[in-house]
Amino acid sequence: MQKILIILFLLLISSNVLSNENNYFVSLKYNKVHVRYGPSKNSPIKYIYKKKYLPLKVIDKKEHFRRIIDLKKNSGWIHKSQLVQSKSLIATSEKILFKKPTKYSEPLVKLEEGRLLIFKKCEKNWCNVKSGQYSGWIDKNNIWGKSK
Repeated sequence: MQKILIILFLLLISSNVLSNENNYFVSLKYNKVHVRYGPSKNSPIKYIYKKKYLPLKVIDKKEHFRRIIDLKKNSGWIHKSQLVQSKSLIATSEKILFKKPTKYSEPLVKLEEGRLLIFKKCEKNWCNVKSGQYSGWIDKNNIWGKSK
């Protein structure tokens, strides 16, 4: 009975690891990236992204291609050479950029919904971000591009 429980436990752990393997965020490496219908350079181009650092979620892998999905639920295949480790977020609602990681800190600027933010680091409930000429902290609620 103990052996069966141990085996079931190991299977449960390995399935969780495998399921999370394809659910991570990346960013676009270049200002122009082709998204394809299939995982091949011979596959037709579905659309083109024209925004460096746009955060995307990887939902599948096949050889050197990653199947991605964006905030608006558009999906397709991108070669892994066009992607980098995630370093950006998108505000999914209006946000206030604060000087320090507390809502009692000095507010610096109001960020509009859909604003692309480059993050330096995240801790607990706050992320240190840069947007244009502004740098500061936002709370982690209502952002897309960073696993909580």
